Amino acid sequence: MNTVTIVLQDAPYGNEKVWNALRLTQALLTTETKVRIFLYADSVTAAKKGQNPPKGFYNIGEMLKELAGRGVEVRSCLTCTSARGLVQDDFVEGVVVGKTLDLARWVAEGGQVMTF
Repeated sequence: MNTVTIVLQDAPYGNEKVWNALRLTQALLTTETKVRIFLYADSVTAAKKGQNPPKGFYNIGEMLKELAGRGVEVRSCLTCTSARGLVQDDFVEGVVVGKTLDLARWVAEGGQVMTF
């Protein structure tokens, strides 16, 4: 099975990078690819509970929760999370606060790495 690690860095609603990365993740899951997502910098806010985007707009937090429920490992950088005043309990189900060492292990294990 192929493995793809996706690294996100941007805020969830400032542009469409995070949304496009999550749509790609959905597509990759249909090809029996293992996908892991690491949230860096402002992208850690993508996992925050209680997002209330305008009607008809995508909800990034719910997308992450759904993907985690489908087996995607989602980690949030501890340093980035703390810098934004967030803690584990602030995140949607399935997102785990981790460390850069987690990402380093994923990269060392091989597979493709994509950055958005």
